[in-house]
Amino acid sequence: MINETSVIKRMGSPVMAAINAAKIAVAALALLASVSLTALAGNDNRAPEVPPEIAVDSSTNKVQLHGFGVGFQVYTWDGLTWTGPVPDATLFDSEGNVVADHFAGPSWQSPSGSLVVGTVTGKIIVDQTAIPWVRLVPVRTVGPGVFADVTFIQRINTVGGKAPETNGTVIGQVAKVPYTADYFFYRASND
Repeated sequence: MINETSVIKRMGSPVMAAINAAKIAVAALALLASVSLTALAGNDNRAPEVPPEIAVDSSTNKVQLHGFGVGFQVYTWDGLTWTGPVPDATLFDSEGNVVADHFAGPSWQSPSGSLVVGTVTGKIIVDQTAIPWVRLVPVRTVGPGVFADVTFIQRINTVGGKAPETNGTVIGQVAKVPYTADYFFYRASND
């Protein structure tokens, strides 16, 4: 019987490094998957608990859609600072179905064509390593569908997405910074 440990030791440290790198990669992927599945779990449309700066009055509004956003915050170097960001993300429901594309505006468009464009009315930094949590109100909706009656939007549980800490090297340089967030879309409650 061959002892695998002694064979690996004889093969040298490059093999050990490769094995350790593979173990780290598998662990990182498992962690990412568990975080993503936790964020997507359930069809719970109750309003999330958030700081008062971005709260929505639950006596007159209720959650109609919760989407988990995965994508990028896109920044452009103007010679002095990173401008933007402009979102470039996809929102998924708890079963992994696409519920919206998220892009400049900020805008969200459902696969059926329903569109909402929002403006920020509240913001709070919860995690110094991530973009702020925000509350938005619609300034424009287009078409019937899931976004036709939106009264508020919240972006919470943000991970990543912050502008690069180092200066750009060329005016017009683009940095696409990965991020994730939970998005809650509200409508007036009829209860």
